[in-house]
Amino acid sequence: MKRSLDELFEAQMQILATTLQPGTVKQYRACARNFLAYLHARFPHLQKPSQLRRDPHLLGWFRFLCQHDPPLCNLVREERLVQLRRLLRDLADQGHRLQPDLIRRQDFPPRNQYLPRPLSLEEDQRLQQQLRLTDTLEANALRLMRATGIRIGECIALPIDCLQSVNEKQVAVHVPLGKLHSERLVPVDEETQRIVARMVELRTQTPMSRSRRRAPTCGGQPQAFLLAPYHPPRYWEDILRHHLAEATRAAGCTSRVTPHRLRHSFATEMVRLGVSLPVLMQMLGHKDVRMTLRYVEVVNSTYNVNFTAPVKTLSYSIPFPNSLFHPSPLLLSGSTSLLFAKQLPLPVIFSSYSNLNWRRRPNVNFADSCSGSLTSTTN
Repeated sequence: MKRSLDELFEAQMQILATTLQPGTVKQYRACARNFLAYLHARFPHLQKPSQLRRDPHLLGWFRFLCQHDPPLCNLVREERLVQLRRLLRDLADQGHRLQPDLIRRQDFPPRNQYLPRPLSLEEDQRLQQQLRLTDTLEANALRLMRATGIRIGECIALPIDCLQSVNEKQVAVHVPLGKLHSERLVPVDEETQRIVARMVELRTQTPMSRSRRRAPTCGGQPQAFLLAPYHPPRYWEDILRHHLAEATRAAGCTSRVTPHRLRHSFATEMVRLGVSLPVLMQMLGHKDVRMTLRYVEVVNSTYNVNFTAPVKTLSYSIPFPNSLFHPSPLLLSGSTSLLFAKQLPLPVIFSSYSNLNWRRRPNVNFADSCSGSLTSTTN
């Protein structure tokens, strides 16, 4: 007896659950339910994969997505098409007869390209000062995210022994497998090491909660995290976002600050301080250099307006390579991917990072900025 489309899609969900993250399977399931609900409402007699046609079934569903209320953004519509295409291809690989080219390249909506949104120099320093004054476990977790550029999920997954000695003089935060299924080492300075040590200290002072779930095991032994696992799983994400919103208000920031904007601020700061794109790409865990190049665009667009005046009044100099703001023809040519395709060894990354003397950041007194009052500090 041949199974219906509903049964075939459900069986496909069970297969995907063996290799994909639960959240990803949930998205596939939502896509399948949406597509099947549309078919049941408009084409109730359609039961077999072989009956599917590009017109009217697939094209009709595309129009249905465009007419969704509230409107779906282009990224969500693109994800729906990618998910359904994967499901249909898997069915075809299993021997089910399907028409070719049910979903074509021209069906995908254009993707909106947004530039990163780092904090302004003023708001960044106000927020960091507020987090230092708060000095809670959550505040130090946010400071760690700002100091290393790690994602919120990566911060939550950091083990208690995340600091690793690379050599006698250099220490790095080991970022475990995360969003892009890759791990990396991010160089840190002494201030960031103190942040991690403070988190370990505050972690032991945090009272136990009944909502805390059992820690995952690694090699048969319970694994300890800087932020102890809780149930529900999104507990720490909600808590960190809430504390960041409170710190933002207390610091007098006018723009909306999200955890990911801390990552944008870190990356933009690294570009301004002269970190090369291959090194920054690995520090951020990017797999596509085009993502990293966006930070160069941000620095180019804001350099003259927001950064030139404070730099002129500094008592020390920050290296600004000419090639950073005037990319060579090679950088802008089609060979960009080849230029950065080779993975850099860790000694090169740490050498490039440590030579910047990056910890010497300006501490601007914005109330006196018009008169040129400026001091330096180590954050």
